[in-house]
Formats: sequence, C-alpha cells, structure tokens
Amino acid sequence: MVTSTLRALDREAAIFSLKWAASLVQIAGYATTAFGMAPLNIYLFLVGLIGWFAVGVLWKDRAIMLIHAVALAAMGAGLLSS
Repeated sequence: MVTSTLRALDREAAIFSLKWAASLVQIAGYATTAFGMAPLNIYLFLVGLIGWFAVGVLWKDRAIMLIHAVALAAMGAGLLSS
C-alpha cells in the first residue's frame, strides 16, 4: 500500500513538473513572438504544445489532448508551408 501511494505521488509530481515546464516554455514562446524572434518562437510553442499534449494523455483528458493536437497540426502545417 505504501509503495503504491509513493508511486502515485511520484507520478503526480512528474505530471506537475511537466505541466509547469510546458507552460513556461509556451510563455517563452509568447515572449519571443512579441520580440519578433522567429523561428525560435515556433519551436518553443511546439515544445510547449507537445508537453501539454503529454499531460492530457497522462490525465486521460481528451479536451486537453484535442486542443493541443489541433494546435500541433496547425503549427506543423505552418512550419511545412514556410
């Protein structure tokens, strides 16, 4: 029982770290966009989106997965067309 509780806490701590890291990277993406630092902004957004998609998978939250999958597809299409 203690082992399973520790595993659950480790999993939650990992997800907590991932969601904050992804959020900070996306904020950096917004900042680099504001300062016209393309294409760095796109790469930061991609890393943040992938991070949040992973959080959605780990939480089994389809809404988070959907919005970030659509954003990833749009960003990918933009990268390929440029």
